[in-house]
Amino acid sequence: MTRPLLLLSVALLFSQAPQAQQIQRQLGDFDFKLGTTPSRSMAQGLISPSAVGAFHGGLDLSHPSGWYLGQYAPSMGVTPDSTLRLDSYLGYKDHFDSTLGYEVGLIHYSQPNIAGPDSYALYGGISIMGSRIGGAWRDNPDNRTGTLFADFGQLPLLDADFTVKLAHHRLGTPFTIGDGSQVNGFSDWSLELSRPWLGIDLNLIYSNSNLSGGGCDAYAGINTYCDSMVTLKAQRSFF
Repeated sequence: MTRPLLLLSVALLFSQAPQAQQIQRQLGDFDFKLGTTPSRSMAQGLISPSAVGAFHGGLDLSHPSGWYLGQYAPSMGVTPDSTLRLDSYLGYKDHFDSTLGYEVGLIHYSQPNIAGPDSYALYGGISIMGSRIGGAWRDNPDNRTGTLFADFGQLPLLDADFTVKLAHHRLGTPFTIGDGSQVNGFSDWSLELSRPWLGIDLNLIYSNSNLSGGGCDAYAGINTYCDSMVTLKAQRSFF
């Protein structure tokens, strides 16, 4: 059994105006966004999370027809102990009426500074009355992952956004741990509450997996840590 830990991370990022997280411009028929947080709905819940304490950001370009593309870097790799990571995506989003819509797309995950194959994920989902529910299948020879993602929007009593992520990973090659047993796959999940406060974005995240002890040596999932973890993230953007 593991004990939940509390991790406080304060990220000081640069943006164009106090409390701003995005720069938005019109380029002809296209809507261009540049910011420190991903701007896509389904893709935002399925791209790699930002590494704690890392410099991160991305751009997004969308057309009124529903097509969009963008790229987000969970880590810019600017510090000695960090690695450049890039998540590039292409998708299509449309709606049937004001309460029901859908979205499909493709994400390309890469680490340009590290030798090895890139991986891809197909994703899709629906939006209903302000809530979004989606899923993705990521095909990586070392770790095939199926992910479910739900954004329930703002909870009235807490005045905070609530999101849930659940993933199951199947290892391409079983991982042998110290006692001689093997790990063929594992599941992990996260629950997140987020809200703005005095110009600061506060995020309270609980994450865990079904691995423990030596089995955590095999962990490479959607969370930063294998064990049960409570993370309080405070982020403010400055220009």
